[in-house]
Amino acid sequence: MSAATRRLTTAQALVRFLAAQYTERDGVRHRLIAGTWGIFGHGNVAGLGQALVQYADVMPYHQGRSEQAMVHAAVGHARQLNRLSAQAVTTSIGPGATNLVTGAALATINRLPVLLLPGDYFASHAADPLLQQLEHPTEADVSVNDTLRPVSRYFDRVTRPEALIASALQAMRVLTDPAETGAVTLALPQDVQAEAYDWPEEFFADRVWRVRRPAPDPVELAEAVRAVRAAERPLIVAGGGIHHSEAEEALKALVDATGVPVASTQAGKGALRHDHPADLGGVGHTGTAVSDDLARTADLVIGVGTRYSDFTTASGTLFQRPDVRFLNLNITAFDAHKLAARTLVCDARTGLTALTEALSGHRVDASYEAEYRAGKARWDETVAAAFRAGDDSAVPTQTQVLGALDAVVGDEDVVINAAGSLPGDLHKLWRARSPRQYHLEYGYSCMGYEIPAALGVQQAAPGTPVWALVGDGTYLMNPTEIVTAVQENLPVKLVLVQNHGYASIGGLSESVGAERFGTDYRHRAADGTFTGAPLPVDLAANAASLGMDVLRAKTVGELREALRAARAADRPTCVYVETDPAPPTVPPAEAWWDVPVAEVSAREAATEARAEYERAVADRRRHL
Repeated sequence: MSAATRRLTTAQALVRFLAAQYTERDGVRHRLIAGTWGIFGHGNVAGLGQALVQYADVMPYHQGRSEQAMVHAAVGHARQLNRLSAQAVTTSIGPGATNLVTGAALATINRLPVLLLPGDYFASHAADPLLQQLEHPTEADVSVNDTLRPVSRYFDRVTRPEALIASALQAMRVLTDPAETGAVTLALPQDVQAEAYDWPEEFFADRVWRVRRPAPDPVELAEAVRAVRAAERPLIVAGGGIHHSEAEEALKALVDATGVPVASTQAGKGALRHDHPADLGGVGHTGTAVSDDLARTADLVIGVGTRYSDFTTASGTLFQRPDVRFLNLNITAFDAHKLAARTLVCDARTGLTALTEALSGHRVDASYEAEYRAGKARWDETVAAAFRAGDDSAVPTQTQVLGALDAVVGDEDVVINAAGSLPGDLHKLWRARSPRQYHLEYGYSCMGYEIPAALGVQQAAPGTPVWALVGDGTYLMNPTEIVTAVQENLPVKLVLVQNHGYASIGGLSESVGAERFGTDYRHRAADGTFTGAPLPVDLAANAASLGMDVLRAKTVGELREALRAARAADRPTCVYVETDPAPPTVPPAEAWWDVPVAEVSAREAATEARAEYERAVADRRRHL
């Protein structure tokens, strides 16, 4: 007797398969593909579109407005759930597919799982050339979907129905592998989506993908213990891998036992609560004074779950002690070997627990502990001064906006940001109260991430207050998912900060001799100069036109009341505030960042910037 089969189209089979996939870690099971985002066109409407209608009872569907934004929403969902659950995104062929590239790059760089299902040309070439098909004169099998290859951790074009079986299993393997995960792309020719096949019933059976917690190698562990015991000034750099592994309590246990202080990357902030005596805040170019001071004098840097971006290392200038060495605990060998480090290739929680047990009885010198605690106390005073509200009738600065929000949020709130001047302010100043409160996408630092990511987080954590902090530049990049928030009644809170230009890149432009060129939102005169008058653009009215409730705040006092009202709201709500750009109340950068400056120029500003650049770059080190 032949094995049981079920006759379905390829798209129908894929939806049924995805609905039966689960992850499991520490005995807790999660749905792997929790839902599918989609915008339909001729490349997917008859295939996946029809399948999602047919199986709406097992696969939730979310209607997006921008293909890139749908990926951002899926990434926010996956991060909130520690990569144990993901979402799929389907698009048509052509521009719908290529609009996925930015989101895919963001997912892969940040090691966050998302399944991309773009439509593709006819596998049979029956209709050739197809509307929106890229015709390559020497490679007939190339389509625009090939742009997704370099930004995907796994890519396949499913040109026959039966090919889906092996491809779908490989896709799930990569999505659930903590060392390999990122964007996964299955390009689906539209004729194949609609083609029927007799699928084995086993393909639709519930399947559990166990997320591993690999233990450290005993030899590597012994070497790591010797390195920590020998160090006089060790410093932990906490990265996002701590959150992905749910290793926050394991980190705290190590720190409580040994007294080793912790500085955090953008992705790792919140690994320790802000008021823990060993939590020193952010590290690197946007780090705190106490973190960066200790980093310069550390003799052992213990990186946990970090990939050491140039912001973290201050472009190779931060870790300046001549005999500094590195010990990297990371589930990915590629990252563990960075900076010529001793390696501990393992799960963050498993590795930290093993390290704590092996270091029993070891503690840093009391004088070192007293030093960093005093530095932390000084920085806490700096933060308090920056957040201080002052006159309630005054126009707030950006830091006062953060201070007002800090006073309103609870431990469970999630604060989302990605680009502009806010990431630097948040990394220095935000007081994270729980592991998931601080949600900064700084691997790709993608403008337009915040609003759609807030939707994904809200879906993953119903009932949790979710805040998307955006500047005017970021808002103009990608506000469209506000409509989706209204449609699905997702009560996200948007804090829209209007400063009439690209504040972050404007400051950078000035520092490298480009004189803030092209970074203002102002009227331009006929001779090309700016008149100084702000554009008559009303972003609050725009948000309201998309369906949000909008609260306008002109003063510090009004801002505080608006934030309280937004937090209590049960539908999408925007707090709009125009900020006073001067004087800045954020401490300046504590460490350098390498942005090359013109070596020769006829402009004095660029010449002066080059001289400063050459002084700074002389401090760069190659750690070997």
